[in-house]
Amino acid sequence: MTSLLLRLKLAKQRGEALLTEENITELPVDPFAIASKHDIVVQAKPDTESGVSGMLLRHGNAFGILYASDIPNEGFQRFSVAHELGHYFLDGHIDHVLPNDGVHASHAGFSSSDPYEQEADNFAAGLLMPSKPFRKLMGRVHLGLQDIERARESCKTSLTSTAIRYAELTDDAVAVILSTGRTIDYCILSEAMKSLPDITWMKRGSPVPARTATARFNADESRVLRAERDEDEIDVLDWLGGRRSSVVTEEVIGLGRYGKTLTVLSSRKIGHETYADEGDDEDDLVERWTPRFKK
Repeated sequence: MTSLLLRLKLAKQRGEALLTEENITELPVDPFAIASKHDIVVQAKPDTESGVSGMLLRHGNAFGILYASDIPNEGFQRFSVAHELGHYFLDGHIDHVLPNDGVHASHAGFSSSDPYEQEADNFAAGLLMPSKPFRKLMGRVHLGLQDIERARESCKTSLTSTAIRYAELTDDAVAVILSTGRTIDYCILSEAMKSLPDITWMKRGSPVPARTATARFNADESRVLRAERDEDEIDVLDWLGGRRSSVVTEEVIGLGRYGKTLTVLSSRKIGHETYADEGDDEDDLVERWTPRFKK
């Protein structure tokens, strides 16, 4: 059976492959135009149920897309449409989510635990933020939130989806955390951040660590609603635990009416240094690094 991680990777690659098929070579990618080219009618729907980002409609072989417009965020709306295109283009999705005439309601934005919704999210990420041009957007300004916001402007995507894609593709140590009040919604770590030994991977429902700027920020809901910001330097141990101390930048921004907070931890140091294993004494290290030549 194909693992979920492989399925998500393949979904992202399918999103990028569609760009080649459609001969789209420049950012930003317009999901509305792609839908129109395939005779899929797209309309705004301001009165969707709470948490529903969009809907895929089917009548025979005719399809339509409704996207939630109650949150006035162009990037989120474009991502929602791209998510529904994922259900349309990914193999097996139509048969699973909408085998007969009717409506399928989606929960885009990496908030669902359903594998089909996760695949559609990853398709949307690949479609709107293809890896090669996205990498060219990275590193233009200060590592972290400022760099993410610059990439978001170029891709016309939501801040959260851009931050997740950034963490996936950066060579630096980055953690992207979405939280609501005292609770973690999800945490994405870059490969460099994962290199820290014995860290605790914060899962959905984990508490926001008490001694963090995020915890202080989330304690005042009005700051979240006003989309305020905060920044501090903190030991990565306070967020991820483990056994290696390192100072990281913690940047926090409220997401307004969405009611959630985005936190970005970043460091250029983590993952780019060679450390001796704890417990190795000097004699062990000398022995390990003494060249040996075959006779």
